Amino acid sequence: MKGRSILLDHLDGREAAALMVDGRLDDLFVASDAPAPGTIYRARADRPVKGQGGMFLSTPDGPAFLRQVKGLSPGQSILVQVTGYSEPGKALPVTAKILFKSRYAIVTPDAPGRNISRSIRDDDLRDQLLEIAHDVMADSHFGLILRSSCATAEPEAIAEDIKQMMTLAEQVMADSDGDEERLVDGDSPHVIAWREWSDPAEVIDTPGAFDDHEIAETITQVCSAHHALPGGGHLFIEPTRALVAVDVNTGADTSLAAGVKANLACARELPRALRLRGLGGQITVDLAPMPRKDRRGFETALRAAFRSDPDDTALAGWTPLGHYELQRKRSRMPLAETLK
Repeated sequence: MKGRSILLDHLDGREAAALMVDGRLDDLFVASDAPAPGTIYRARADRPVKGQGGMFLSTPDGPAFLRQVKGLSPGQSILVQVTGYSEPGKALPVTAKILFKSRYAIVTPDAPGRNISRSIRDDDLRDQLLEIAHDVMADSHFGLILRSSCATAEPEAIAEDIKQMMTLAEQVMADSDGDEERLVDGDSPHVIAWREWSDPAEVIDTPGAFDDHEIAETITQVCSAHHALPGGGHLFIEPTRALVAVDVNTGADTSLAAGVKANLACARELPRALRLRGLGGQITVDLAPMPRKDRRGFETALRAAFRSDPDDTALAGWTPLGHYELQRKRSRMPLAETLK
């Protein structure tokens, strides 16, 4: 099956969305019991953490942790937004810099200005988008970012999207006083699919869509540690409490170039492998043996692969033992934990 397809269905009773590219599962969102990123709370400052410059907050869904606080006193109310998923037993990661994100627009109450995605390079289109932004937002002091999906959207749809996000932002930002409360729920998998997978695709939302495309069988393979690579090599991806360990194996290939080929295949496949498993945090890759001179080629391939990945990933570099380290945002709940 060639092309892009978006499947909207349920998995084990949970709302789920799957992106298929040329017949292969490329991305997956599954609803979890934890508060989703994007959830907005009116929280109460609880106690500061000395030495870390942060503060624990109280929310209706348990403790949260806010970094880099200034002028915040215990007992004070503050609006915060969930930025990712927490590890078991740890507080929710939140930020006071709240974003209202939709398919075409991101409203930024704390960062004024009108900005357009750099991927939109046509000057006439950029001018048209700025006119739409100024017309809708008028004298608002809120900031706005127009996303790359605006390039192929109708002006009326963009204007309506901005208006809806502006209205929501004004309502929420004016509601900062009071008891602890969840003000806005994070987006569900179906909404995230509509918001993030904006490239042209066939949308299939008929009941049983996952069964028709054997999504359950693919997810069973994803939940295992083994991940096959093109060319016969494979990865073993094993989360521990401290980090995610990735072991690269050449498989049956015993040629002199086997290590280089397996490592390059790993570089191209690693973003998808981590994305489908919902894994983040510290990641250590134990590469197959290869000459030191080939490290630059591996880094180039890895950087290119992560450039199109939606989750923020910092490529930290090599360790003295020859491992490669990454730091990836915990923007998703690990799939294995969600489907327990």
